[in-house]
Amino acid sequence: MPIQQAPVLTVNKGTPASVSARGNWQVHSLAQAGVMAELQSRFHSLPGGAAWDLTQITGLDHIGAQLFWNAWGRSRPQQLALQPIHEDIFRRVEQASVLQLPEPPGRRWFSIQAVTAMTYTFADHLKAFVALIGQLTIDLGQFVLRPLRGPWREISSNIFHIGYQALGITALVGFLIGVVLSYLSAQQLHTFGGDVYLVNILGMSIVRELGPLLAAILVAGRSGSSITAQLGVMRVTEELDAMLVMGMPHGFRLIMPRVIALAISMPLLVVWTDAIGLLGGMTAAKLELGLSMTYFVQQLPSAVPLPNYWIGLGKGVVFGALVALVACHFGLRVKPNTESLGQGTTLSVVTAITVVILADAVFAILFKGVGFY
Repeated sequence: MPIQQAPVLTVNKGTPASVSARGNWQVHSLAQAGVMAELQSRFHSLPGGAAWDLTQITGLDHIGAQLFWNAWGRSRPQQLALQPIHEDIFRRVEQASVLQLPEPPGRRWFSIQAVTAMTYTFADHLKAFVALIGQLTIDLGQFVLRPLRGPWREISSNIFHIGYQALGITALVGFLIGVVLSYLSAQQLHTFGGDVYLVNILGMSIVRELGPLLAAILVAGRSGSSITAQLGVMRVTEELDAMLVMGMPHGFRLIMPRVIALAISMPLLVVWTDAIGLLGGMTAAKLELGLSMTYFVQQLPSAVPLPNYWIGLGKGVVFGALVALVACHFGLRVKPNTESLGQGTTLSVVTAITVVILADAVFAILFKGVGFY
């Protein structure tokens, strides 16, 4: 195999100035050690308006032609000598340099097109979500009629992963929220001499509102994202398509077990979060106001009527089912690429938390007269 001659650039700074090139100007010659650095230094010191002679070049490709084109300032010099075989290469480089990509349409979020697109997207998601609820209802009916053929292992596994493994984070957050709420309330109550009412504030806020809401938000961020990612990966690896080919419906084997598991786990997590949150509140009340834990426990049943406890458990069931449905909805809509998987997981968490807060507002409106003396 013959040895390729290295690219050489000769600069004559006389009057008139001239530049000549010879050798091989193909990528394998330009990639040799030290070649590009030497050529770049020579290109930077070129005189303006020089005559170019490229007739001595033995080999040229688009990489070498682009190197010359950049040195010329993306326009041909007035005096240029080329071999006829290289004319076509420079013509293609010249045509490519003037191409411009179309600018993306600058639509504002409040424009008619943007609002219409968002409306169609929302309607599409709502239609798919309602269809998902309908399919879940049918699957639950089949499960009730034939319980022995139900996905008991999937339900048990999801209860373990979603419920049991979330005890640590819910306990930590619940305890800290109880401490913070107790300290803030104690400072205000002590100003007006209402220290004993700290039990009422902590009991009602944690048992009725903060316990179910905190547990649902933590589960939505922890388990909701996990469910969406699992279903999304199954879409990417075509496992969902394989299940349909094998005659295994997605709803009965993937969606219903997760919804049931979350509907069972969430009330238990609510009880756990309530207990730990009240424990944190009692600890802070003891340190800040000197209220004994015995007094706190004795006054709690009278300060928090029993209906508030059942409302909190009901919220847990509803919140758990909503989080599971939202997570499954976005997981099934993931396209077979990694970018869609990341976007779907993010949208799932954000939407689940938003839906939980909206559902909590609905509970507050519907049960505004329940649970008070």
